[in-house]
Amino acid sequence: MTDGWMHDTAVIVTGGRPESRFVDRELSWLHFNTRVLELAEDPEMPLLERVKFLGIVTSNLDEFFMVRVAGLKRRIAAGIATRSATGALPRETHAAVLAATRQLIERQTRCLLEHVLPGLHAHGINISRWRDLSEQQQRPLTELFHAKVFPVLTPLAVDPSHPFPYISGLSLNLAVVVRNPITGARLFARVKVPPSLDRFVPISPGASDFVPLEDIIAAHLDTLFPGMVLESFNFFRVTRNEDVEVEEDDAENLLTAMEKELLRRRFGPPVRLEVEDSINPSLLETLVEELDVSPAEVFYVPWPLDLRGLAVIGELPREDLLLPAFVPKTAAGLVSVETSSAPNVMEAMRKGDVLLHHPYDSFSTSVQLFLQQAAVDPQVLAIKQTLYRTSGDSPIVQALIEAADNGKQVLALVEIKARFDEEANIEWARQLEQAGVHVVYGVLGLKTHAKLSLVVRDDGDRLRRYVHTGTGNYHPKTARYYEDLGLLTTDQTIGDDVAQLFNQLSGFGLTTNYRKLIVAPQFLRTALIDRIRRETEHHLAGHPAKITFKCNSIVDEAIIDALYEASRAGVPIDIIVRGICAIRPGVPEMSETIRVRSQLGRFLEHSRVYAFLNGGEPDVLIGSADLMHRNLDRRVECLVPIEQPAHIDRINELLEFAAAETTASWHLDSNGNWKRIRRDGSGQQLADYQETLVARNHGKAVKAE
Repeated sequence: MTDGWMHDTAVIVTGGRPESRFVDRELSWLHFNTRVLELAEDPEMPLLERVKFLGIVTSNLDEFFMVRVAGLKRRIAAGIATRSATGALPRETHAAVLAATRQLIERQTRCLLEHVLPGLHAHGINISRWRDLSEQQQRPLTELFHAKVFPVLTPLAVDPSHPFPYISGLSLNLAVVVRNPITGARLFARVKVPPSLDRFVPISPGASDFVPLEDIIAAHLDTLFPGMVLESFNFFRVTRNEDVEVEEDDAENLLTAMEKELLRRRFGPPVRLEVEDSINPSLLETLVEELDVSPAEVFYVPWPLDLRGLAVIGELPREDLLLPAFVPKTAAGLVSVETSSAPNVMEAMRKGDVLLHHPYDSFSTSVQLFLQQAAVDPQVLAIKQTLYRTSGDSPIVQALIEAADNGKQVLALVEIKARFDEEANIEWARQLEQAGVHVVYGVLGLKTHAKLSLVVRDDGDRLRRYVHTGTGNYHPKTARYYEDLGLLTTDQTIGDDVAQLFNQLSGFGLTTNYRKLIVAPQFLRTALIDRIRRETEHHLAGHPAKITFKCNSIVDEAIIDALYEASRAGVPIDIIVRGICAIRPGVPEMSETIRVRSQLGRFLEHSRVYAFLNGGEPDVLIGSADLMHRNLDRRVECLVPIEQPAHIDRINELLEFAAAETTASWHLDSNGNWKRIRRDGSGQQLADYQETLVARNHGKAVKAE
């Protein structure tokens, strides 16, 4: 337990064996990635969008192995025999995950080779192997190899004087066997495909015909091993444990400790080995032995390995093969005070709360502009900001630096433990410090995940606090395709609560009692469970009652058990979840009134909403927290109430549309299986959630086909 931050410990006991009421979280995540794959398999999805989804499946799997599978392997190695909520031992879960992953990768490969590549070919886009190119096509690629590829290659041989080389995580490599023609000795060598170069190279400038970079390298291996006889080569890829663990209580300087841990992470133990399915058996034996992986951790994949590189194909300027371009608009609450150049955000906030729905509402003309205007406003005295993830050229960071240059008091709470963004956040923390910004790293033992921005302005009659809070990161690039909700408000109570939270994060203080904010890890789980129970009381009393949650993941057993109790009492419950869901809906006498839906599409559904009908007085909360142990127990999270009736109606309308039987979605059954429902019983196509909202944003109507 962290000093000053009392954790929720609410537990609800539900009858039945644990494994009978929860879906395994790791397998549920694989089900989520299968839903992403279904978008790539969808013949109605524009072809280049399908290419992008294939790459996303690979990227998602990489992170899953680096963190979740690595954690399972670590627990197995440590002899930990603690069972999961479903009753499975780590070894059992690990085996089930590897088996399910094999099926997923086989399906992904079939999609690429049997459908997507032929589809690309039909539209004049080809990915060819070197051996299929004519000599005339090969000639300029050979010139390219010598000019731009060969200089950055480093062959690493293995012999008594050269130990087996370090293989970096997620790198694509060639395992090469060469023979000395004089001695007859066979030698192993590794060649890394440079990640700094595009994976797929145009056969000629501006062409839509590509050849993989690794094929070009393989065709010129004789230049790397002159005089040797090339016997065989195969491609392989290693995934390592890249989770970061910092013992903060022992770290005098968290920034320095994190930098040391990032160096260690590069050398984490392997957790997966991907190889070509045609690999030489003796070569495979060498890799397995040297990398110390088990046969169960070897994945045989037909060419090509690592589909992340397909991104260069997915970005081709072929509008006929992409979803229609989407340009967000300025939020309605800001347009009313729009000048010839841009909205005056703080003036709009003084007139009333502004609800934001990104990416349909522009991030750049709302949140970003709010901070940019605050940075140069002479009446603004202070800015306080949380930064969990942001971009390398972030205008948000630049606004904070400009505010400090203008003599304002600026506090940036930079979460340097944000997974896979640690190095970028360390760099920005140092730049902010050098600019005179007060930089802090939050509370020991907790990640600060809350999305908060606070501006203090002298409005003449009084100092007023201007607040932005929401569900998404202050990341202008991801705001273009992450679906998030946000609130711009000058509500005095919310402003006081946010100020207290910032003071607690930057200074010392015991538990604070907030009047409107609900903050984890002190209060959030208990607050949601209390509201779930209140909804049950309303239902039993004959008052209007319903629960609707929208989040990325829901696995917290105490909250799920509370939902089961409410369901047994008859409360209607809709869960809209993008990723992991441990709930089993529709189980007789346990969850008969629970429906679980999932929405996926061109945008990543990222908002978290917790809505209660509350006897006819709706209680709607938005914020940063998913319903997971890490969010409720090991992070500083924040939910804020939505109080304007029009805003409540708008959010409830979105929730109802996402969960409606007339809207296409994935449905979860009581056995933990997902099924995509796109047409009704008569074969009529159901409404597409995201594309309907895109059309509404442009003032167009969407017709079901």
